[in-house]
Formats: sequence, C-alpha cells, structure tokens
Amino acid sequence: MRKWMTAVLPVLLCIWLAAPRAHAQGNYEIQVYGSDTVAPGSLMVEVHSNYTPEGQRYLVGGVRPTNHQEHETLELTQGINSWSEIGFYVFTSEQAGYGTQWVGDHIRPRVRAPDSWHLPVGLSLSTEIGYQRAVYSPDTWTWEIRPIIDKTLGRWYFALNPALERTWHGPDVSQGVAFAPGAKVGYDFSRKVSGGFEYYADYGRLGAFDSLHDQQQQFFLVSDLNVSPKWEINMGVGVGPTAGTDHLLVKGILGRRFNWGKHSDVE
Repeated sequence: MRKWMTAVLPVLLCIWLAAPRAHAQGNYEIQVYGSDTVAPGSLMVEVHSNYTPEGQRYLVGGVRPTNHQEHETLELTQGINSWSEIGFYVFTSEQAGYGTQWVGDHIRPRVRAPDSWHLPVGLSLSTEIGYQRAVYSPDTWTWEIRPIIDKTLGRWYFALNPALERTWHGPDVSQGVAFAPGAKVGYDFSRKVSGGFEYYADYGRLGAFDSLHDQQQQFFLVSDLNVSPKWEINMGVGVGPTAGTDHLLVKGILGRRFNWGKHSDVE
C-alpha cells in the first residue's frame, strides 16, 4: 500500500496541477466525508435529496436559477479492498417550468490509510472527475482532489475535507486552483442520535481568494440517525450568508449497505 501511494500520488498531483480549475461544488451531493471506505464485497447505495427554498431567481450566464430546485442524486459506492473504493454519481434536477432533467455524472475513486499504520487520525484521499450540463454549471468538466481527515473523541466527531478543485472545460479554465473546504462537528446525544454542524465553502483561487461578498459559504445544522450499521440517515437545514450562495437549503441522505459476500479485514 505505501509503495502504491508513493508511486501513484505524485502522478495524480502532477496531472491535476497541469489541469484547469473546477467550479464551486453544486448543491447535489452535500456531504462531509469520513475517512472510512466501503468494505470489499459491499455496495453502498445512497440517495441525496436537496431542495432550495430560497436561491438564485434568474438566469445568469445561461445557467438556470436554483430557486425552488429539487436535486436528487444517486450515489453508488463499491468497496474494492480494505483500503479503497470507487463511487459513481447520477445528478438530476426537478423544477417548475423545466421538469425533471439529467444534470450529469461523476466518478470518484478513493483510498485510505490502513488501520495497520496506527495513525492518530483517520486519513483518506478521493479524486472526483465528472461532467455536468452547462445549463446547470458553466464549468462542464471538473476535477477535484479531496483529502479527508477525521477523529472521534468520546461522543465528539470531527471531520475536515480541504478540497482543491480545477476546471477542465468552462469559463473558469484560466482561474487556477480553487480552495473549497468542508468541515463537520458532531456530538452523540445517544447511541442512535447525533447532531452537529457542517460547513461548506468555495473561497476562490488559491493566492487570490474572492471577496467575502462573492465567496460561497454554507452553514448547516444537521442530525444523523444511527439506526443500524446497514443504514445511513443524515438530514439538515443550511443557510448561505454571502451573495454568491443560495440563501436557504434543506438536505437529506438515505443510504443502505448491501453485502455481496464475506470480506477480509486484513490490510
């Protein structure tokens, strides 16, 4: 595993640095990742449901308004081995006057540091590449690299996703690398119910951040229901205080793990 990461990660970084910048994260898959990967022989099926009660009301540069848009995203994540997985997304949008529309698809391989490394924090790295139609995002081909760091301390849970984004095709091609962090703080009120806060942002280009007025920032009050190891349930309400952000969003994630066979815990 160490040799594999040593050989592959420099190549990924070199290719990514040579590519153009990605647009900000859309409100299709609103989630702060934990470091764990799906177990081998298992498939995680998730549906992300996000609704914007108060958002952009007008066409801007040919991009449809987000106000009263309903986003449904199907995410399929297959465990490959004890330290890697691959995910696939299908994005859709439903809105009065436009009906139900396919928005785009992304693919996301991810690796994590094995338990045998005995790190003090959970650590993994995902890279996501995909296409979205220009009427929903002016940057149609994008690439993201997302380091994932998390830690559980008693009833508290902390996660940080300092993502870096670039565009392959679109108006932000020449803008360089964008910094789009996400973070989560959670607290277990009981064995089955936890609550906390999630934060999402796009500060703009590294070395020349956008003004606070133009940055995208979202703050969510969230709850997680731990009803079973097979199920993932997350829900939240978020506000966007800056002009570049949708002002009110409601989100939900419903996930189910399916095991196709026995797997080994050996790293």
